Amino acid sequence: MDAKVKGKAFTFGNNIDTDQIYPGKYVEYTEIEDIKKYAMSGSAQPDIVNKFAAGDIIVAGTNFGCGSSREHAAITLKAIGVGAILAESFARIFFRNAINLGIPAITCKGIHEMIHQGDEVEINFETGEIKNLTTGAAAKAEPLGDYMMNILQSGGVKPMIRRQLESK
Repeated sequence: MDAKVKGKAFTFGNNIDTDQIYPGKYVEYTEIEDIKKYAMSGSAQPDIVNKFAAGDIIVAGTNFGCGSSREHAAITLKAIGVGAILAESFARIFFRNAINLGIPAITCKGIHEMIHQGDEVEINFETGEIKNLTTGAAAKAEPLGDYMMNILQSGGVKPMIRRQLESK
């Protein structure tokens, strides 16, 4: 994982649940190419897959990822290449699923008001600095601990553990 990510913002409101991120009616799919077609398809932006580029950033209000504990929600966002998810707050299980899969999930108070749909955003994971390159606004995110940063830098918890076992 690079120390910085820069991408276009796709904004969502509060209480975006896992069925909006990845509707339960698609859980029968097991191949990533099939799963990623339905990213955010239950949300107010059901066609995000057609507009999203690798590295783009999801920005949301409070309680992002609430609902079921299915990993599919985080898997589909990783599959479309999300650079990071910025939110006022996350549902606990979704937050850990995202981190465990290697997706930066960054909590930042006031972020939903600072960044709007289509803004160009840059995040420095080492310093926690967030810049809205479109408006010039800036914010500081809550830092992730060393353990979570290790997971992200490894590309997820499984690659991290694999690397640790191979080095013994």
